[in-house]
Amino acid sequence: MPASRTGDGLRCGDALEPGQTRRICRLESREVGVRSVIVGAHGGIGEATARRLAAAGHELVLTARSATSIEALAAETGACVVELDVETGNDWDRLTEAAESQLDGLVYAAGTITLKPIGRLSDDDFLRDFRINALGAAKAVQSCLPALTASDAGSIVLFSTVAVDQGFAAHSSIAMAKGAVVGLMRSLAAELAPGIRVNAIAPSLIDSPLGRSVAPNEKIAEAVAKLHPVPRLGQPDEIAAMVAFLLSPEAGWITGQTIGIDGGRSTLRTGRS
Repeated sequence: MPASRTGDGLRCGDALEPGQTRRICRLESREVGVRSVIVGAHGGIGEATARRLAAAGHELVLTARSATSIEALAAETGACVVELDVETGNDWDRLTEAAESQLDGLVYAAGTITLKPIGRLSDDDFLRDFRINALGAAKAVQSCLPALTASDAGSIVLFSTVAVDQGFAAHSSIAMAKGAVVGLMRSLAAELAPGIRVNAIAPSLIDSPLGRSVAPNEKIAEAVAKLHPVPRLGQPDEIAAMVAFLLSPEAGWITGQTIGIDGGRSTLRTGRS
């Protein structure tokens, strides 16, 4: 993988000094293979996806709200880091610059899980879920679109949830936001065909830092696991494996699809689930 530098002069993978922030990466060589961006690479699915894609030979640009939170991952995968807060929406120009002139893959893995009864949801709850899950995905596509258009076979992967099609109590805000992601995905798949494929993955609960905010102890995790025909929580690497496939040439005839990875919860009733 070619050497690269951030906008503050650091090479990707270099440690940050106290008070120093890594902003933008610039490649010193264009002798590269597949280039992909992962928005939301800190923990869980984003982190697992970074490792999967790095192992497959992707040159990576990783984003997180705090650059220091993914320094170790960047060093491990040889990635560049962009500090990006998708909720405030102030830093999208950084992503456009990091994408450079050509990009093959975009994975939008930033997300939230807000579970409250409808009467307890505030405007801020609804707007935060929408900004991070749906608007953030749209802005990420806008930021990377010129670079993706330059690719011979661009691919975008977004994230929905099993709750969009199933309908679960206390999921109004997150299901509404993720439902918007599905609408965005289908519209983009039509608009950007045939040059750029766009798909979404709809997981059930994943054993990740975000998932553990919903199932914070073993008793709750076990109860949720038993709701699935395959009675366990999903693993981040299982989702990352599908991301890697959807970005690959082997998925070249797949676009406009929402793919459930949910232990059968969206489609099966076994008598125990």
